[in-house]
Amino acid sequence: MTEAKKRTIADAAEMIVGGYAFLRKDDNITIVNLNRDDEHVMVITKDGKMLESSMDPIEQVIALKKWKENAQFMEDEIA
Repeated sequence: MTEAKKRTIADAAEMIVGGYAFLRKDDNITIVNLNRDDEHVMVITKDGKMLESSMDPIEQVIALKKWKENAQFMEDEIA
């Protein structure tokens, strides 16, 4: 992922925690690992159920943990 694409994702994110950008898309949350050069993305529901992912299993656990610990910092309708 280019630096320009990382900046674009970071600018669009509603929250960034530990290098993971959290973006709202419709009723779901897209999580992007900004620390990786290749795209590692996971899509989850508001309650944290994984819908799809290109992350490895350990990275999925880390991203979901960051979501659960910080979801309240996104807009009230999600938290």
